[in-house]
Amino acid sequence: MTDTVRLLNIDFDNLTRAELLARFDRGFMLNPNVDVLMKLQHDREFYEIALAADFVICDSQILKMASRLLGTPIREKISGSDFFGEFCAYHAATPAVTVFLLGGMDGVAETARQNVNQRVGRAIITHAHSPSFGFEKNDAESRALVARINASECSVLAIGVGCPKQEKWAHRWRGEMPGIRQILCIGATIDFEAGNVPRAPAWMSRVGLEWLYRMAADPKRLVRRYLVDDLPFFVLLLRQRLGRYRNPFA
Repeated sequence: MTDTVRLLNIDFDNLTRAELLARFDRGFMLNPNVDVLMKLQHDREFYEIALAADFVICDSQILKMASRLLGTPIREKISGSDFFGEFCAYHAATPAVTVFLLGGMDGVAETARQNVNQRVGRAIITHAHSPSFGFEKNDAESRALVARINASECSVLAIGVGCPKQEKWAHRWRGEMPGIRQILCIGATIDFEAGNVPRAPAWMSRVGLEWLYRMAADPKRLVRRYLVDDLPFFVLLLRQRLGRYRNPFA
């Protein structure tokens, strides 16, 4: 079994969730699904951030199936939303691990904080903050937020403000947050943990249909993403299978 699996222009770490939990003691994690992988075909800045990530984990049953088609199977799909809860549970008895939760609408991050802490059995998420819309473009607000994170003395930053905004913000400012050992980019996880947005049934996730559930729940935002922006993935996958795929940033 290979240590990494290449899908289009990104190398995925071929780990089980148990191995990931044991190894992820420091660094920046990226969890690509099909949509993220397509963004990495067009956004050079995001692509360079992906190359600099310490862990790149498969967050898509479709990508897992694609890897099998290419003859280099990924061992396990590890959903970023599932992994965040598993990470918190794994460190339930590790007082040195504390989380700053960043993202969500007003009040949602705080609800998520309370729910996770109750489930885990300790206040592992010690701080939760919902930033203003467009905060990532405001250096003054970003610096104030970095100061707030540093003052919290948290060891983990979990940021869920949408992709690739969350990855770009975290990558830009990580050097000014010396106490942060681990960065998790968790997308819609804050809404899931707050109970604000329902998760797809487990069987849909297992067969690669979680995208369909999410699209049906939020068609205005997601129909274009899944049925227009992401559809070319299958053409690119065929090109890779035939040895004709070319990295647009090579």
